[in-house]
Amino acid sequence: MSGRIYVVAGELSGDAHGAGLLRALIKLAPGLKIAGAGGPEMAAVAGTGLNDWVEDAAVVGLWEVLKHYSWFKERFHAMLEEVLAFRPDVLVLIDYPGFNLRFAEAVRRACPDTRQVYYISPQVWAWNRRRVPKMAGLLDEMLCLFPFEQPIFEAAGLLTKFVGHPLVDELEERRLKEVTRDDTLVGLFPGSREREVARLFPVMLETAKRLLTWRGDLRFKAPAASPKLGLRMRHMVAEAKAGAHVEIVTGGSHALMQRACCGVIASGTATLEAAYLGLPYCLTYKVAWPTYLAGRLLVRLKHLGLVNILAGEEVVEEFIQADADAAQISVALQQFLQNPELRAKLQARLAQTAAKLGGTGAHARAAQAVAAWLPHT
Repeated sequence: MSGRIYVVAGELSGDAHGAGLLRALIKLAPGLKIAGAGGPEMAAVAGTGLNDWVEDAAVVGLWEVLKHYSWFKERFHAMLEEVLAFRPDVLVLIDYPGFNLRFAEAVRRACPDTRQVYYISPQVWAWNRRRVPKMAGLLDEMLCLFPFEQPIFEAAGLLTKFVGHPLVDELEERRLKEVTRDDTLVGLFPGSREREVARLFPVMLETAKRLLTWRGDLRFKAPAASPKLGLRMRHMVAEAKAGAHVEIVTGGSHALMQRACCGVIASGTATLEAAYLGLPYCLTYKVAWPTYLAGRLLVRLKHLGLVNILAGEEVVEEFIQADADAAQISVALQQFLQNPELRAKLQARLAQTAAKLGGTGAHARAAQAVAAWLPHT
């Protein structure tokens, strides 16, 4: 089996999932030609045909996207030209719906014979279910990570498969053996985007300072998603005069999730990772007010955190926008630190919820679905 695919991912999480998908695809189709845009992990698998753009592309929120509109417009047209020249058999879109759904529409007009498969389905069930029929008319197949998504897309007539969440595969590879949690270690996870870190890490540092006044033997560790972010976070630690107690490391978030006693995590994929790895945590989320207010008009969900949405109830406490302050977050973490029974109870609920993500093999199942659209010659 051979063929040509063009793949697009615009964030670090999508880059990790995309790399796993590409590795599985290459095993199924050794002669596969790959082009597109993603991150460093995908580029390492695909080679020179794939551009690493995620550090610039991974902006969050309406206001932030508008400020970078001209850059996105330029990249959009350049990538469309690449598709026209490359003529892929399959366009694989990975999450990143603000860009990818518009790109899918443009590719459908320009290259109607190219099949389109969406991996990591857009969360339209949260913000705009009215787009589902349009997506059903545009895409050839939807690959879902969550079981509750499949009937939503199938009801619109879109071929849909629940493949399970690729995090299960990735986290099993990173699971530590014979690890013991440190009762004095607290994890701070401010996210992988610069703007997330700018808004949330100062709150986390203030939380750490409050906890230290309560218990002086605590230590705090914060993983940075990149060396660039690590440098910025170290500057923030220095400005907060917290260097004696807060350590910044580049990477290592999964190890920290298994070693820390508890943590506070920016809303996003990391909350699912922590749930799977059994870290007791609370969730925080804070964006520009125009972005938040616009989101409140669109989103019709009771909970923001993916774990709570998957469970259908509040499993982890959420501190959103105005409530994302050090006073409230420090109280939540203090309860974890002084109550082992509370931690154990939450860990059991997290395990029950994480079981809904499906078993190992998500990348392989997704790759088989994509490969089915390739020419069998």
